[in-house]
Parts: sequence; structure tokens; C-alpha cells
Amino acid sequence: MNKELLKEGLIKYAAGVVLVGALLFVPAGSLKWRDGWIFMAVLFVPMLLAGIVMYLKAPDLLRRRLNAKEKEAQQKDVIGLSGLMFLAAFIVAGLNYRFGWIRFPEFIRIAGIVIFLLSYLMFAEVLRENEYLSRTIEVQEGQKVVDTGLYGIVRHPMYSATVLLFLSMPLIMNSPISFGIMLLYIPLIVKRILNEEEVLEKGLQGYKEYKEKVKYRILPFIW
Repeated sequence: MNKELLKEGLIKYAAGVVLVGALLFVPAGSLKWRDGWIFMAVLFVPMLLAGIVMYLKAPDLLRRRLNAKEKEAQQKDVIGLSGLMFLAAFIVAGLNYRFGWIRFPEFIRIAGIVIFLLSYLMFAEVLRENEYLSRTIEVQEGQKVVDTGLYGIVRHPMYSATVLLFLSMPLIMNSPISFGIMLLYIPLIVKRILNEEEVLEKGLQGYKEYKEKVKYRILPFIW
């Protein structure tokens, strides 16, 4: 087993837990925030399980997922703005709990948990279908077009899953204001997809034909 890969994965996972925990609970001013703990569990338990499976079954895929250094200039902007969006949404969620500004009805929070978990299953299926899936925009050596499964329905099922994942996060944290902030992800992901398709069409053989075959990017019959 690759000890360096395991070490890198554990360090980044632990750093994520600490960072998100700090962004939520410091503004909240309390560790008694139930919805904050529920969100942490829903976010990081499936992430840990997915990481273990990738480490054991697909270490190369895990290595690519841990590589977040973008080469495309446009994508660096998208990543930076997305980071600011998450920063604002998490901090506001904590402040929303602390000061009791505005909350969702209970059934909305439960629906958010269900949507998040189903979206994570969808994300896992995308990882299973596409061994070339990376966090960065690039064409890898030996990469082939994947056009079966979810990729036969939309061209970017990973982004379909992430839209649902990210928009369900504020529902779980019980923060309508954070939901408004997370809506900014939609124009950001549109920009990312348009740039990604330019890169893939230029560098990945058969991608132009795939675009003609599968018409929709993330949402059937809409876009």
C-alpha cells in the first residue's frame, strides 16, 4: 500500500474537518449547535468512507482527487471565488444560529439531509464510471470519452451532483441566508463547464462527437 498517499489523504481530511469545524462553531459561539454537528457528520463520514474505498480499490483516482492545483487560468478564478462562497456560507450559518436570525422549517432540514446523501451516492457512481475524473481541468494520458451510465444522460454528472450537494448544505445547517450565498455556485459552475468543454474538445479525441450525442450538460431538457 502507498503510505505517502495514505498520509496525504489523512492530513487533508483532518485539515478539512478542523477548518470546517472552526468556520462553523467559532461564529456560532457554541459547541451545542445540533445542526452544525449533523452537517459535520453528513459531510465527513461519507467522505471518509469514499476515501477508504478509493485508497483500496482505485489509488490513482484518489491521487487525482487530492490534486487540486489548477492549470487553467479561468479555473483558478472559479476555485478562488468558490472558496470565498463556502467561507461566507459557513460563517453566516454559524452566526445565524448564534443570533437566531431566520431558520427553515424542520422538514426542510430533513429533506436537505436526504438530498445530500442521495447526491453523494450519485457522486460515488460518477467516480465509479469515470476513472479519469480529476479535481482539475486537464486531459490525461490515455484518457477516453465516457459515454455510458450517467454520462449517457448528461455530459457532466459530477457537476449535477455537486450542485445538489452544495445547495443542500445550507438546508442541513438551517440557514436560509447561506442558501442564498450558495446559489452563487450556479454561475460559477456554468463558467467552469464552458471552459472545461473547450479544453476537452481540443485535447480529447471523440469529445466533439460525444457533445453531439449527449445534448445536455448537467440538467436534462434544460441545460
